[in-house]
Amino acid sequence: ISRDFLMSMDKDIAPSLRGTRRDPGQKKYLPHSAQSPFGDFPPEYRLPKKHAMKGPGPAATQGGDTQKSQYQPRKSGTGGATSSLLKGKQPDQPKPPVAGAFRRRPIPPTEFRRFYERGDLPIAIQHRANGNKIDWKVDIEKLDYHHYLPIFFDGLREKEEPYRFLATQGCFDLLEKGGSKILPTIPQLIIPVKTALNTRDPDIIVTLLKVLQQLVVSGELIGEALVPYYRQMLPVFNLFKSKNNNSGDQIEYGQRKRNVLGDLIEETLQLFEIHSGEDSFINIKYMIPTYESCVLN
Repeated sequence: ISRDFLMSMDKDIAPSLRGTRRDPGQKKYLPHSAQSPFGDFPPEYRLPKKHAMKGPGPAATQGGDTQKSQYQPRKSGTGGATSSLLKGKQPDQPKPPVAGAFRRRPIPPTEFRRFYERGDLPIAIQHRANGNKIDWKVDIEKLDYHHYLPIFFDGLREKEEPYRFLATQGCFDLLEKGGSKILPTIPQLIIPVKTALNTRDPDIIVTLLKVLQQLVVSGELIGEALVPYYRQMLPVFNLFKSKNNNSGDQIEYGQRKRNVLGDLIEETLQLFEIHSGEDSFINIKYMIPTYESCVLN
């Protein structure tokens, strides 16, 4: 392509820019644009020229000290900055701890196991086809209830065989034939009963409730003797009183074996009220506010 051809093309394109803002001949004659939509800034707020920021100009060398501009070039505040009010992802907060009111507690060792392994208890298991029984080596009426009955009550928190069977069946046998010997031993039975309730183990509490029901009906004045000790026993009753299985229209087979904890507590409280005199309901109501009397109603 020749140089003359290129020059002829420039002459053809140049007329298309004439009279427009891009016309290099007209651009230097256009009026200066305003510094803002509202006009020019006041002289004291105008930005210094770029060449004046590099160093002192001729005016500075001739006219002495230069007047400092009020413009602050450093950034102050959040204007124009890349900031956001949106909070970042917070670290995961730990969940509140569980109170553990129904959590099972450690089961302390029992004196019953120690006495049985040492051979100090006059009992042995008698295996039968229709169920095991206890073979007493001594007549039950001749036993010292102050010594043996608290030991058997202490073994009610056992869950391992044969200790569980021997302690439970031994309590029923002693209560069945104790008669008047049971009443003087009531203060000694409270600590084993309270220790068994504090394990918060449903299986242990179910066994203990059945023994307490037998204890109340074993003799006269036994229920009234238990009234001063309601504050040691009934708090755990109040805790598990609502522990009923909501099975809807299904069958709860535990009722046949009386293993439903809530129903068993209700039965025990009713027996306490019936066999413990006039003051029993007031004391039960004080410790278990949701209990309704089966005598007054």
